[in-house]
Amino acid sequence: MKPLPSLDVLKTFLVVARKLNFTRAADVLNVTQGAVSRQIAGLEAHLGYALFVRQARGLALTHHGALLIAPLQQAFEQIADALAKGGAQSGTLRLKCPTCAMRWVLPRVIRLQNERPELVIEVTAAVSHSVEFNAEQFDAAIVFGAPAPAQKGVSSHYLFDEVLTPVCAPEQFKVRRDRAPTPDDLAGKTLLHPTRDRRDWLLWLGAYGYAGLPSMKAQHFDTLDLAITSAMQGLGVTIGDLSLIEDDLRAKRVIAPFSLCVPSGAAYYLVYPERPAPSPTLQQFAKWLEGEAAQTRETLQAYTNAVQA
Repeated sequence: MKPLPSLDVLKTFLVVARKLNFTRAADVLNVTQGAVSRQIAGLEAHLGYALFVRQARGLALTHHGALLIAPLQQAFEQIADALAKGGAQSGTLRLKCPTCAMRWVLPRVIRLQNERPELVIEVTAAVSHSVEFNAEQFDAAIVFGAPAPAQKGVSSHYLFDEVLTPVCAPEQFKVRRDRAPTPDDLAGKTLLHPTRDRRDWLLWLGAYGYAGLPSMKAQHFDTLDLAITSAMQGLGVTIGDLSLIEDDLRAKRVIAPFSLCVPSGAAYYLVYPERPAPSPTLQQFAKWLEGEAAQTRETLQAYTNAVQA
């Protein structure tokens, strides 16, 4: 009897079958596009038949590939159920969190565990902003993005919006008392870009009425957290999400010299599968996290009201 493919390879197949695109599947799985392509090619060679038809604009499932989806999804659901039951008995909550949100999530989780040592919460940082519960072994996840239609079988809890404004170390920007700062004051400074396409800076500058960048000196990062950390080290000025740097502003590790704060249209959510029923640990965590998020929203509102007054 031919040995079975690994669970990782089968998981990759299911994600590719859903996305019908190697690059988008790679983003979900936190691997390279080449790794996904090689796994699918290896699986097809192992099975002896094609799973996808390569097309100019993406992929299409073959007849054989389509027949595999339902039984494999069912098998992964059964595995997930078994693991979830084990996790519920142990009291351990496995939480996936995008790196951009770790600055907000991790200190709060550590504080909660210090207060409630019976709650065991394992936080895993990931570059991706989404989760595939059928393919990833997490009990819950913090996800980031534009509001999306409700996903069947997944409970979603709104936490807070992304609100953008430039931030930097205090010594990087001297606030003048005779006038409010403008983007012209950023000329000659190194702009730290948390996205390769510079969309966060361009969104904020567009709201200010500027069509381009005030400085050509720039460094690019793959995550917002890296850009903020670099700004704290005095390496330049980055666009920061006010909701995530609440503690850093309070501790004066960074300053936000401009009064203009721009919602990006994206937000953070806590999500978890409705089946099996959420464990007591997950229910307690969800209620507590919603309370923490409500406090952050109140703090952000008070801050924006003060700087815009």
